[in-house]
Amino acid sequence: MKPIVRQLIERYGLKPLPVEGTLFAQTYRTAAEVAPGHPAGTAMVGLYCEEPRSESLFHRLAIDEVWHFYSGDPLRLILLYPDGSSRDVILGSDPTAGQEVQFVVPAGVWQAGHLVAGGTHALYGCTLAPGFVPEIFEAGTVEELLGGYPDREADIRRYGCGEGAVGMQGLE
Repeated sequence: MKPIVRQLIERYGLKPLPVEGTLFAQTYRTAAEVAPGHPAGTAMVGLYCEEPRSESLFHRLAIDEVWHFYSGDPLRLILLYPDGSSRDVILGSDPTAGQEVQFVVPAGVWQAGHLVAGGTHALYGCTLAPGFVPEIFEAGTVEELLGGYPDREADIRRYGCGEGAVGMQGLE
């Protein structure tokens, strides 16, 4: 493990996120609620790296998710839209090279993410309003996604969830 990766894991107390696979820590959960048990907003810090392996498998949320790039090497978001189209977005620190420092993944869009090849780490954050609750998460299985996005087969086979993927119950 690279020293910077170890330092970031220790600094933020990063742990593996169930199902999805990234290293993360929830950094904010408002006390205000939009409904009982449903926070008005949440935020997290995430880390993509090769060792320990950290990437985000395909999933979708029922609300918009705002991504923020903080430091390190660029990361790639793979987005599969409900109309059958797809797009890659590169988040990084160089907007003059077409990298995004902030990007909104709309509700209902399948998303996966990983460190761009050759990088050591990518530190990023995600915010949600209303905040994250397990019920808004759905894992994207290989079989399900291949039917709607055959042109993305390589990405789906690499970043799709297995048939036994479950939700985020127990994660608040």
